[in-house]
Amino acid sequence: MWRSQLGKLRVFSGKSVCGILARHGFAEIRQRGSHIIMQKKIAGTTITVPIPNHSELRLGTLQSIIRQSGIPKNEFES
Repeated sequence: MWRSQLGKLRVFSGKSVCGILARHGFAEIRQRGSHIIMQKKIAGTTITVPIPNHSELRLGTLQSIIRQSGIPKNEFES
């Protein structure tokens, strides 16, 4: 697929990504420094995702959060 055909990820702040994760069942467990730790318990396991509390997340960081959380990428596309 060509890059132009792929969905483009929007620019998100750490807090807005936390909101999307919260809508998908994640809960804020703690915050240490500039990172917010979100968790979701499912079927005998726990998914833990650290999110930097920055005004703009870098593309690679956002892609990593999407991959770790298991949330469909289209939730983050414009």
